[in-house]
Amino acid sequence: MAMVDAGQLRCIRLALFGALLAVAPAFAGTDSIPCDASLKTRQVAQLLFGRNVADQMRVSEADWSDFVAREVTPRFPDGFTVVDAVGQWRDARRGSILHEGSKLIEIVLPGSGDDRNKIEAIAEAYKRRFEQQSVGLIISQACVRF
Repeated sequence: MAMVDAGQLRCIRLALFGALLAVAPAFAGTDSIPCDASLKTRQVAQLLFGRNVADQMRVSEADWSDFVAREVTPRFPDGFTVVDAVGQWRDARRGSILHEGSKLIEIVLPGSGDDRNKIEAIAEAYKRRFEQQSVGLIISQACVRF
């Protein structure tokens, strides 16, 4: 077996320490804060709605309010949050960055078996009514309390 001198051992230790530092953030991000007794674990859906059609604002506040009253409220009558936003995306056809007035709806899902179907129905209704290519959807776990 070959002997390692003190200088080589120091280099090996530094290399191992560097590798540990490089890997540690990946493991740190996997830990989550558990819900305590005052919180419930629930799924939260975020739906992202663009308001432009052919580069022009086409979904007015009145149109949006009517859509929410007809499509969202009946499906989630216990409540949700609506946030005004500005979306940014790259138009692959033009190769440019575009900005667009948007709405974000956040719903703490009740946990019924048809939550996903209700969300999909809202997205499809919006795409159909306002000639949209897509509605963004993010579903995540959360600790909630009301």
